[in-house]
Amino acid sequence: VQLQASGGGLVQAGGSLRLSCAVSGSGFSINSMAWYRQSPGTQRELVASITSSGRTVYSGSVKGRFTISGVNAKNTVSLQMNSLKPEDTAVYYCNADLRETALALNNAPIFYDTDYWGKGTLVTVSS
Repeated sequence: VQLQASGGGLVQAGGSLRLSCAVSGSGFSINSMAWYRQSPGTQRELVASITSSGRTVYSGSVKGRFTISGVNAKNTVSLQMNSLKPEDTAVYYCNADLRETALALNNAPIFYDTDYWGKGTLVTVSS
């Protein structure tokens, strides 16, 4: 399983960017996906998450400005970021909580949940 994120870049304050993250591989279904971010000297924080049923959670600092969508469509999640502020500058990481399947020696299916991270993508918002 691999996560491929794209869409970071440089934008002026007030502008917009759209991040995308695609999950590739086989033998899994998606429980939820999320975007985290980390700026220098800070801990990685949750930006937004979405479950396979479409339930979303947003950080208070981005609520009303960012929208997370996708998951079931082509195993891809997107983060639409509007009204960007300089404090949104950070490396953004895609996270996927997957339900994977393996076969036991008796060919019975074994289900287990695994957390995957993509490489970060840098978002820089200039003032």
